[in-house]
Amino acid sequence: MEASRYKSKPLLLRPFIALRVASQGLAAAWRHEIPFRMEVVAFAVLIPLSFLAGKTAVERALLIGSLLLVLIVELLNSALEATLDRVSLEDHPLIGRAKDIASAAVGLSLVNAGVIWIFILLG
Repeated sequence: MEASRYKSKPLLLRPFIALRVASQGLAAAWRHEIPFRMEVVAFAVLIPLSFLAGKTAVERALLIGSLLLVLIVELLNSALEATLDRVSLEDHPLIGRAKDIASAAVGLSLVNAGVIWIFILLG
């Protein structure tokens, strides 16, 4: 089995390589994933509101963190779907189950964000 080409890089270069790879991942998600773009737009709208709605630093952190969690879970969902599509495009029950479970994780992260925003806005 071939080792990762990133493992042999000097220690001081690794953070820069990680930053480059992460930015490539974000760009790919933006280009290919409509739900990710929609969530980024919602994030951009809600971030300024979080500073108005949150009365304390903890409330603002919860509001922003809940939005970041949605983006993180969406990225993981997109990565899983891309991997499964690479493995097989056939209609297989296990692939369908894996995609459904990943989508459920996105849904739960959205519910989590909604609950946090409602509690802070109404509290």
